[in-house]
Amino acid sequence: MEHTETTGLDYAGGKISRLFSKIFFPTLLGMIFNALITIIDGVFVGRSVGPDGIAAVNIIAPLFMVVTGCGLMFGIGSSVIAGIAIARGDARRASVSTTQACVFSLMLISALTASLLLFRHDTARLLGCSDDLMPHAIDYLTWLIPGIFFLIFECIGMMVIRLDGSPKFAMYCNIIPAVINIALDYYLVFPCGMGVKGAAIATSASIAIGAAMVLVYFMRFSYIIKFRWSSRGFAANCMRQIRIGSSAFITEIAMSVMMLTGNYVFMQYYGDTGVAAFSIACYLFPLMFMISNAVAQSAQPIISYNYGAGATNRVSHAFRLSLKVAALCGLISFASIALGARQIVSLFISPDCPAGRLATAGLPVYSVCALFFAVNISFIGYYQSIEKALKAMVLTLMRGIVVLVPMFLLLPRIAPDRGVWAAIPLSEASTLAIICATYQLSARKFARFS
Repeated sequence: MEHTETTGLDYAGGKISRLFSKIFFPTLLGMIFNALITIIDGVFVGRSVGPDGIAAVNIIAPLFMVVTGCGLMFGIGSSVIAGIAIARGDARRASVSTTQACVFSLMLISALTASLLLFRHDTARLLGCSDDLMPHAIDYLTWLIPGIFFLIFECIGMMVIRLDGSPKFAMYCNIIPAVINIALDYYLVFPCGMGVKGAAIATSASIAIGAAMVLVYFMRFSYIIKFRWSSRGFAANCMRQIRIGSSAFITEIAMSVMMLTGNYVFMQYYGDTGVAAFSIACYLFPLMFMISNAVAQSAQPIISYNYGAGATNRVSHAFRLSLKVAALCGLISFASIALGARQIVSLFISPDCPAGRLATAGLPVYSVCALFFAVNISFIGYYQSIEKALKAMVLTLMRGIVVLVPMFLLLPRIAPDRGVWAAIPLSEASTLAIICATYQLSARKFARFS
């Protein structure tokens, strides 16, 4: 039991529900605060600049999600490998895996941020920005780039800190930057009158603070996972991390595709007003994702550790618990958005303006996706944790791209008023049906050969 004690949590012998709750509640609170950064940005920009401001921010948001996806990919990949290594008594391998993930991801993000600085207008145009929205979009993108550089390291740190047995510290790494972001956001957007530029500066500053807190943790407070460099097996380890965590990256890519496709479709049917209305839904989606991801990330270290230790009963117990909590979170999210649509819209823009009326009518339809989304993420997180990366990746592609894009293109033709809002819920529901069918089929095959 030496290694389980060293990590700060007894993954091998502790009661599953108690372990899950110790990780889940700090993780959930931290994730909610993290999502609030995006929402508060939208509220302040909407109030100060108006619908054009939040539409411009929504145009750039897919890029932010791609970088978050890279961070989660390496974070999940390295934490799964590290969890299995710790279960097998190899603390050094856990530390080396984490360090290699940080080094490789920073190499990638350095190249990306340099490219963005050189091709800002081309990037905005590629993301679907119109001429009217371009000034706001360029302001937001320019000042978001420094934050993008630090974001990938912060994402990796969050995952590994929880595995190391410090979910509360991970929570503080989310909450403290979020509070700072909200205060800076208000000051820069309203008293300073900096609009979308101020919102981007506040976001970048808060991300840098979160990354600094991660660095301090690994230098001073970590239990077992330290920064320990070794070039041995660097390429092979990074490829394994990418393979394991690829579905997390694809999840963020899928959200980017959702936003890009939605922006194009809403622009086609409703113009800039439609993009502004859809932007409010897109501000809510990260909150739903963070809540769902909190469930999956809370189960992940328990599952990956016990998977590495060969404790299949504990793996199954943790997975079943995560599904129950995910279903409850999805129900709460659905009811909150569906019943509070007008109040939610009024936080961003007037519910009586054209974009506000469109969003108020569409959000109750859109909110149905929450019923299925959280459970889908828990299934995908489970497959990641037991190194079934291909299955997790296929399911992620299915829910986020393969099914979603045709839904966005076809449903508005079938039902012009509600079809564009129903694309995401129907995509999530279809994916869950496929996941449940394949899971039951696998369970029957396993029972047959046992």
